[in-house]
Amino acid sequence: MVTRINPLNVVVIEDHDVLREVTLDALRVQGYHVQGVDCAEALGDLPFQPDLYIVDLNLPGEDGISLSRRLRAAQPEVGIIMTTARNSIAAKVEGYASGADIYLTKPCSLEELLAAVRSLARRLTGQGPEHGWLLHTDKQQLSGPGGQVALTSSEFALLAGLSRAPGRQLETWQMIELLGKRLEEYSKANLEVQLVRLRKKLVQAGCDNNALKAVRGQGYQLAVTLAIQ
Repeated sequence: MVTRINPLNVVVIEDHDVLREVTLDALRVQGYHVQGVDCAEALGDLPFQPDLYIVDLNLPGEDGISLSRRLRAAQPEVGIIMTTARNSIAAKVEGYASGADIYLTKPCSLEELLAAVRSLARRLTGQGPEHGWLLHTDKQQLSGPGGQVALTSSEFALLAGLSRAPGRQLETWQMIELLGKRLEEYSKANLEVQLVRLRKKLVQAGCDNNALKAVRGQGYQLAVTLAIQ
């Protein structure tokens, strides 16, 4: 059974220090990678590529509406949850128009916020009823329950080849050919270096450590089903 290992990367943009820390602690307990900032201008120093933003609308400097428009334009597929005391229909319409996926009015409970994060996470990871992992051909990315992971062209070629092979298994020489290498110039040791890196990225996307395994005397097998789109 393949289990979820790594979470989504979530950024909380909230200028109320206590509320921000309480929210970050709750997200950490759920296993998410989190970072908190107190204003839009502090977003330039993040330690990871965000998958989901939780945005307070009443921020110092650039406000949450303007920030959400900018985030949505720069990252069309990112998740955005707005939190605000503005509860009028007009305010909600403006929030959704500026890029919000989910609009929560304060005060909202941590349980409701976490439920919203989980709901949005299912869309962001591309997790459907049949496949938990997707290969995106246009972006050369792997997405799964753990989040989205960028792939090199070689890593993408190997995963796509394994996914399409009978039994999701390829011989060593076939994998070397997929990389565009000549057998006499590219050793099995060179290939294993590539596969070590690829295994790490599979784990980042939510696979376990045995998602890509060696088959003695034959080659390698992918132990999870990847949908390709």
